[in-house]
Amino acid sequence: MKYQISGKQIDIGEALQTHVKDELGAVVQKYAERPTDAQVVFSKNAHEYVCEAVVHLSTGLTAQASAHATEIYAAFDECATKMEKQLRRYKRRLKDHHKDRANPVEVLGGASYILAAEEGHDESEPDTLQPIIIAEMEMRIPTISVGEAVMQMEIAHAPVLVFRNEKTNGVNVVYRRDDGNVGWIDPRNSA
Repeated sequence: MKYQISGKQIDIGEALQTHVKDELGAVVQKYAERPTDAQVVFSKNAHEYVCEAVVHLSTGLTAQASAHATEIYAAFDECATKMEKQLRRYKRRLKDHHKDRANPVEVLGGASYILAAEEGHDESEPDTLQPIIIAEMEMRIPTISVGEAVMQMEIAHAPVLVFRNEKTNGVNVVYRRDDGNVGWIDPRNSA
């Protein structure tokens, strides 16, 4: 598994990096098969250290956790515990869905944009219909089944997930509805 361990405006020592690799590696190996990479970012918020971890699995799932504590090691340990709980909760579902999958999930690259909010919502016509882009990020679009997409959305606690449907090879979306159910958008080509 590839690790990317970094700190936002704080130095991360070699001992902490080794601790993260050992502990996170043990947690992920115990509950998930074939992890591909992990990103762990440490930062400081007032008097507390914050640890955010994201682990990508070959099944196409992305697990993430974050925690904070007054000590940097304690922040990581709490984050690792949350990651372990999350992976343990979905272990049976992961095994059931991916028992026959021999190869890692194919992942496509995509762009994700953050658009500036309109200021002053008045009734007048806007000057332009082009939104202002304030950030651009890389996005991973996995090729998975609908059930796997719902599971990944739940693991990530995300309101929406874009994926490529492995049966139709089309881009689909699953999302959390206001009534608590999950919605699925499957555009059909009408030729």
